[in-house]
Amino acid sequence: QVQLVESGGGLVQPGGSLRLSCTASGFNFTNFNNYAMRWYRQAPGKERELVATITPNGVKTTTTDSVKGRFTISRDNAKNTVFLQMNSLKPEDTAVYYCYALDFFQGRWYDYWGQGTQVTVSS
Repeated sequence: QVQLVESGGGLVQPGGSLRLSCTASGFNFTNFNNYAMRWYRQAPGKERELVATITPNGVKTTTTDSVKGRFTISRDNAKNTVFLQMNSLKPEDTAVYYCYALDFFQGRWYDYWGQGTQVTVSS
């Protein structure tokens, strides 16, 4: 069973930076470098929101408009890890951040969620 473990969250002042990591393990018949990876976030009382995506080879990335120019997604396939570098943080970035893995293999979808890491932006 694939497991995703996020780390790097915490309390930071507005304007500060954090780097989230998500490390995957437990692959049986596929590899981390077959999975598209995403970061989502969910603020209290709000729906889960897609923040950033990255293709399996790391060539293509996307970010939602509200974080464009401030957040960067990247991955290190040798370490089974995806990152979210968050700069110029704002109070509205406060949320639980989740990583998500998605692959289509032999006719079916495989997807997995991490447990989430709390990011709080406050002075």
